[in-house]
Amino acid sequence: MKFSLWTQYGARNSRPVFDAFAQSLKNHGYDYEENCYDADVNVIWSVLWNRRMAPNKLLFESKKPTIVLEVGGIERGVTWKLGVNGICYDKIFPADNHDNTRAVQLGLELSPWREHGEYILICCQNPKSQHWQRLPSPCEWLKSTVNTIREYSQHPIVIRPHPRAPLRCVLPKDDNVIFETPKRVQGTYDDYNLDFKDVHAVVSWSSNPGPQAVIEGVPVFVGPDSLARDVGNLDIKYIDNPKMPDRQQWLNNYAHTEYTTDEIAQGVPLNNLLKSLDF
Repeated sequence: MKFSLWTQYGARNSRPVFDAFAQSLKNHGYDYEENCYDADVNVIWSVLWNRRMAPNKLLFESKKPTIVLEVGGIERGVTWKLGVNGICYDKIFPADNHDNTRAVQLGLELSPWREHGEYILICCQNPKSQHWQRLPSPCEWLKSTVNTIREYSQHPIVIRPHPRAPLRCVLPKDDNVIFETPKRVQGTYDDYNLDFKDVHAVVSWSSNPGPQAVIEGVPVFVGPDSLARDVGNLDIKYIDNPKMPDRQQWLNNYAHTEYTTDEIAQGVPLNNLLKSLDF
C-alpha cells in the first residue's frame, strides 16, 4: 500500500503534521511520496476547499480513500485531527468506550453544566468546508436559525461569524440580535478569542465551538456531524430547556480524536486509520 502526502496543498502550519505522519508510515514499513498521483491512498490537509487547499477537493472526491489531517480543537496548534474520508463524527469519533487516562493526560476537565445564562451564541462556519456542502447559504441558514430560536426563546442572540468567512447578512430588525467580530489571539498562527462567559447555549453545526462549549458546561445545539452530538441537542425547540446529560464517557472518547505530532510520528493513530481504510 502506497501513500501520497499532498503537501503542496497544505496550509502553512501543516508541514510538521505531514512530517510526523510520514515518519509513522516509514516506521511501519509503508511506501509514500509527496504529491504523487500514483498511490493507493491520498493524504490531504483539511476539508476546507479554499485558496491553496482548494485542489484537495478533487482528491477527496476521487475513488481513492483519503486520510484527512486537520487543525484540532482540544489544544489548537498542539493537537491535530486525523480521519479517513473526513473528520466529522462518523469518521473519527471512537466506537469503543475509553477510560479517562488520555483525558487526564491532555488536561481535559469538565465544568459543571450551566443551567442559566444571559444570551445564546451562534457560531457560524466557513461555507467552503465539506461539512457545509449540503446546507443552504450561511445567510439563509442564519436567518432560519434566528427565526426558529425566536419561536422558543427571547434570550438575546449574539452571532459570531467564522473568522475567515465574514457575513454580509441583513436580518429582520431585532434589538436583541447582535454580531460580534472574532479577534485574533496575539502571538498565535490562527487562534481567535472565544469566550463562553454568560452564554446560555451555543448553536454550532459541526465546528470546534460545539465540543469546546460542552467542556465549559454550556449546552449546545448541533448538527448530526458534530463531535458533540452525543451530549448535545439536535432540536432548537428545546433552546430554553436543553438536555444536560452525563459527559464523562463522551470526554474520555473525545480525548482520542486528536493527537500531538509526537504521537502521530510514533504511529499512535495509524492503526485505527489503517483499519478504516479496509484494504
